[in-house]
Amino acid sequence: MRGELIRVLSAVEEKANELKMDGFEPDLVLFGKEAYEFLKEQVNEEFGGEDSVSEISGLKVKVVEEFGKDAVVIDSKVLGMGLGGAKRIKIIKD
Repeated sequence: MRGELIRVLSAVEEKANELKMDGFEPDLVLFGKEAYEFLKEQVNEEFGGEDSVSEISGLKVKVVEEFGKDAVVIDSKVLGMGLGGAKRIKIIKD
């Protein structure tokens, strides 16, 4: 459904912009396995094919199974060096 894909894209862009306003440079989105499968299904439904998703809104996509239904937009250069640098998103709403 186009609406779900737009919702996910908007959420990723919103969190990336929040990080930018805080002085970070987001470059990566870590998707939980379920969240990634949901995204992939939405993209393939919208554009056809069975391709994997390696980028969303200009950010690289990686899968971290433990995140489940969520995703995290991060600035990989500063993550773990102190507070900030990451914003979590609920991709699949319960």
